[in-house]
Amino acid sequence: MSPRRNRPKGAGSSGRSAEDDRSGRYGGWQSTEPWQGEDWSVRHVAGSSARGKSYRCPGCDQLIPDGVPHVVAWPEHSGVDERRHWHKACWNAKDRRTTRVQRSRNAPRF
Repeated sequence: MSPRRNRPKGAGSSGRSAEDDRSGRYGGWQSTEPWQGEDWSVRHVAGSSARGKSYRCPGCDQLIPDGVPHVVAWPEHSGVDERRHWHKACWNAKDRRTTRVQRSRNAPRF
């Protein structure tokens, strides 16, 4: 008996082709999403590509550890300095979150 095949047979059967996968070196895929009246570039980073550095999520103010899949988002009109690393769940819930993040007095601001 041959092993089970989990991938579609043809390249055209999935939603994206290899040319549409604009991953570059990050091992994910990139799209454009509207948020707060402007278009945002959103890159989904695979866990295997997220090596070497931890990031602080602006949605929950918690660390994204090394090797965890996450989302990198930035406004289309700005440069790479505006990139922010989000947990996937925080990015998906960004419209439902409050704008005030309560921090203790001695907590660092990122």
